[in-house]
Amino acid sequence: MKTAVYMGIIFYSLTILIHLLIISKSIPFIWVNGGRSESFAEQLPISVINLVISMIGVVFTLIVGRIKLYKYKRGITVLCWFFVVLWSFGFIQQLFGTPFEKMVCSLVLLIGVISNLRMAIEKK
Repeated sequence: MKTAVYMGIIFYSLTILIHLLIISKSIPFIWVNGGRSESFAEQLPISVINLVISMIGVVFTLIVGRIKLYKYKRGITVLCWFFVVLWSFGFIQQLFGTPFEKMVCSLVLLIGVISNLRMAIEKK
């Protein structure tokens, strides 16, 4: 479980880093979102929302790593499986995206899929 939590933290940290680089214009906005964003102003809310989601994900991962109460086990497992499905779908989408998404974002999402899958199936 410890490795899965570390992988989850790495996943969310890399996601936060990517979106901070997009917001700071170090990564061009046309490299993400499948190149569909017409302007930086259009991409900015998407990156901000993804930053918030990633920060919530870090908190969730840290909670999963510390919870020892079995009454929350089923809820945590369901949420982990939800994230496995969500990040798997995102991984497939990245494979059809821009070259940056194919080479970088897909690998980051694969870490997210593996970490949440491990958190869902491993016993503490």
